[in-house]
Amino acid sequence: MERTEKMPAETRPPGVATVDPGSVLLPGHDVPLGRYTTVRRLLPQRQRRMVGAWCFVDHFGPDDVAERPGMEVPPHPHTGLQTVTWLLDGEILHRDSLGNVQPIRPGQLNVMTSGHGIAHSERSPERHPPLMHGVQLWVALPDRARAGAADFAHHADLPRWRDGELDITLLVGELAGERSPALTYTPLLGAQLELHGPAPATLPLRPDFEYGLLAMSGTAEVDGVPFTPGALLYLGAGRERLTLTGAPGSRLLLLGGAPFEEPLVMWWNFVGRSHEEVAAAREDWMAGRRFGVVADDPAPPLPAPALPTTRLKARDRSGGLHG
Repeated sequence: MERTEKMPAETRPPGVATVDPGSVLLPGHDVPLGRYTTVRRLLPQRQRRMVGAWCFVDHFGPDDVAERPGMEVPPHPHTGLQTVTWLLDGEILHRDSLGNVQPIRPGQLNVMTSGHGIAHSERSPERHPPLMHGVQLWVALPDRARAGAADFAHHADLPRWRDGELDITLLVGELAGERSPALTYTPLLGAQLELHGPAPATLPLRPDFEYGLLAMSGTAEVDGVPFTPGALLYLGAGRERLTLTGAPGSRLLLLGGAPFEEPLVMWWNFVGRSHEEVAAAREDWMAGRRFGVVADDPAPPLPAPALPTTRLKARDRSGGLHG
């Protein structure tokens, strides 16, 4: 990971707008995912590593894949994290080394817990919808859970309700008295918000959580600050409510959680605590140990890149170095 020095309080990085004392608008950057998909990576960034335990946010599409293969990500490993997949358009087929073969479609949720190690692949089926649009996220597992058994869950039925001009789908955690069936290991929130009118909408928040808001489609304003797809608005902690407006049909992803205080080493597809731990995971993957074989996927597994020539350093949620 790139080493960054602490910036003076009165400066801010180029392209990052200060919204209010507790908010920062973070632009995404394009990253190729597999052979045919480019994603906008919104976390981690130099300015903000995490939102709660959410440590990785990719937003892709909407892409026209009518005459293209769509997503093609061959078998690859994970450790120390959960993956969360949410689609607005399209279809992706998940396969993993536990033997699960599960399609995911809009309105459904896939949550894979790597524990000590798992491998999976993600591909659009041969016959797929013409559009692909969604998000893929990682959740860092706390120390007490990260060496446990791997697991996978598909949730086709999630809590959904309307509050005024706002349609809410609860992906993860608790909100407004509703609870998602998705398993979490730290206090966490993930919710899709869809606007249906021009009137301001207000949502209760937990002041002990920090929050981020991603515009997936349309335009929105939070406390009078506009933002559009391709940016993540970091809202900080200490808020008791969120007031937003936007174009009807705009869809936003609200992410939140208790600040994650354990320093992490994030490299390639691994979340660990030290250089040695990540190096051991890489060695196990390349040797065919620990992660298993992905069910019903004949493609060769992705080789791990070479480790950096310098030691990987643990960082806290704001990017500070440890160790």
